[in-house]
Amino acid sequence: MTSIPITTSADEAREIGAEGFFYFYPLVLMDITRLQMTDIEPGKTPGCGPMNMFHHVPTFPPADMRVVVRPNFDTLYSIAWLDLTAEPVILSAPDTGGRYYLLPLLDMWTDVFASPGKRTSGTAAQNFAVVPQGWKGALPDGIDVIQAPTAYAWVIGRTQTNGPSDYEAVNKVQAGYAITPLSRWGKASAPNAFKADPSVDMKTEPMFQVANMAPKKFFSYAAELMKLHPPHVTDWSMLARLARIGIEPGKSFAWEKLNPAVQDALATAAADGLEKTRSQATGLARARNGWQTMIDTIGVYGNSYLHRAAVAMAGLGANQPEDAIYPLSIADADGKRFLAENSYVLHFNKAEIPPVDAFWSLTLYDADGYQVANPLNRFAIGDRDPLKFNADGSLDLFVQHESPGADKEANWLPSPASGAIGFVLRLYAPKATVRDGTWAPPSVRCVKRKGEVRAA
Repeated sequence: MTSIPITTSADEAREIGAEGFFYFYPLVLMDITRLQMTDIEPGKTPGCGPMNMFHHVPTFPPADMRVVVRPNFDTLYSIAWLDLTAEPVILSAPDTGGRYYLLPLLDMWTDVFASPGKRTSGTAAQNFAVVPQGWKGALPDGIDVIQAPTAYAWVIGRTQTNGPSDYEAVNKVQAGYAITPLSRWGKASAPNAFKADPSVDMKTEPMFQVANMAPKKFFSYAAELMKLHPPHVTDWSMLARLARIGIEPGKSFAWEKLNPAVQDALATAAADGLEKTRSQATGLARARNGWQTMIDTIGVYGNSYLHRAAVAMAGLGANQPEDAIYPLSIADADGKRFLAENSYVLHFNKAEIPPVDAFWSLTLYDADGYQVANPLNRFAIGDRDPLKFNADGSLDLFVQHESPGADKEANWLPSPASGAIGFVLRLYAPKATVRDGTWAPPSVRCVKRKGEVRAA
């Protein structure tokens, strides 16, 4: 865009700066996340390693894993960061034999710009050339093109996994995922040398790095990233406002040239933007029947910049709702919080069984969002388990510490002996009734509270 003179007051600079903070927040958070995840030797940490390589998570997390909150027990991850600065890469997926998989590609602004997998492209073996904007060149026959909006992209692959007994089959599928530089297509793979970058902060979580970044560094960092990762074509109006405080695509940010009043305003603006993002992140989802369900503007955000930033803060790497929706429990049918000392039932009438084209599950977590060790080694339960349905086609899932009885254990999700607990209901390839809010999970009923004496 044509340069716009910096003719703004301190008050305007504070307002524009706050908007700029949550506009840039996903971009900066993504890059710091990329730096940390790729500055790890291959094979050392599941899911992490150099760019242009897949790094797999071969098993579900054990009961004592405390690295990631609310881990899933439905799929195994295959993760890669793509670097398209030198040339396109070819993303390959094997024939999964009908098995559900998903390889969503996110640009550096956190938008999902392509989502190969069973829902979209099927489960036959496929090759996709991921090319940067403006690339002109020839591709081998039979390779589809995916145009990436930014020079880097993040692939967060998931492969359906039906329990630990399924690991061997899933690991074979994971071994079939590949990333090949276009110049190496049809040739033997070249060794990928690894050298750690000592300048990368590997100890501080990316979200805290961004939150504690000085405003001058934050806006300067964002301006440098825009040189490599251009804004979306619909961002003109935001860019026009940012130009009034000296931030323009393709140019470094000259903080020193701003008058002191504007510098002070931007310092305050960054704090304003962070607080607005945090506030927005607490109210992202609709609440119904004691569940919060995020179905509005997720995965692809358009010009909803504050919403995009809040989703990145709440859960970086969100899918499109067509691929997955995760209702989160907030209260039982009586509006009370969930406690492990109580006994609960989640009852689905026949017509309420989660409507999905893939599969669904219910996972239990403790107060901190971690899985809980139990005698069955069962952290989630869903439609791939040998559930027992009632005679009328309805379904009861039992959540409690003690066994509900041998005849009901097939439907039992064990809880710890005490403490706060919570649930996530994961819906893969949810039907339209879920995505438009027509369907919602039924309330979880407490059938016995701590200290309650049942009648004989």
